[in-house]
Amino acid sequence: MNDSAAYQDLQLAAFKAERAASRRLARAEGLSDEEALRRTLAASAGQAGLAVLLAQRAALRARDAERLAARAALHAAARARHQARHDGRPSAWRAWFDGSARPNPGRCGIGALLAGPDGATIEIARDVGHGDSSAAEYQALVAVLEAALAHGATDLAIYGDSRVVIDDVTGPDAFAAPALAAWRTRARTLLARLPHATLRWVPRHKNGRADALSQRALADFTNDGTTAHAAPAAHHLP
Repeated sequence: MNDSAAYQDLQLAAFKAERAASRRLARAEGLSDEEALRRTLAASAGQAGLAVLLAQRAALRARDAERLAARAALHAAARARHQARHDGRPSAWRAWFDGSARPNPGRCGIGALLAGPDGATIEIARDVGHGDSSAAEYQALVAVLEAALAHGATDLAIYGDSRVVIDDVTGPDAFAAPALAAWRTRARTLLARLPHATLRWVPRHKNGRADALSQRALADFTNDGTTAHAAPAAHHLP
């Protein structure tokens, strides 16, 4: 068995089919494993040459490693969010957000609910023009963050059923959606002013009131471009 550094580099660069082909070549022509693999990869490289192929394969492995690291970071953040649900005292303030587009893309409505420690709630149901559902979800998150800051909410747990938005705003920059960049920047700026806020995914059936508010915004939209619930409303929970 050949354990030289050069042979190990060749093995790292080779695809599974190329390694299998090199083993057949070694048996057929009595070559060493290293020489057989070198010839196989040289044949794959063609006129570009073996050195170019090795460099390309090394770059490909580096990109794969970055993707795996980013995925691991997302999973770690998700585990931390899950653990946070069970650790420590409940948050004093809670918020839910949702956005809808009819059709998708189409007219967008946002809904959000902010609940304070004294039982008061602030409802947001607003038409936000034309776009897709992810942009609407982001605008709902931004709206409830702005409301939280306006009402002095500090210890805040925020819930939404959009994995696209929650993973985008909490994930690494390399995997952020370019089309949502402006909303991501705005949401992150607001979250930076709420250092004790947590953002958590919930299934849709646990986000019903925010969804109902977003649907109400769409239902209330009239042909002249006005909506009956453009401003937040505050009341106490029954």
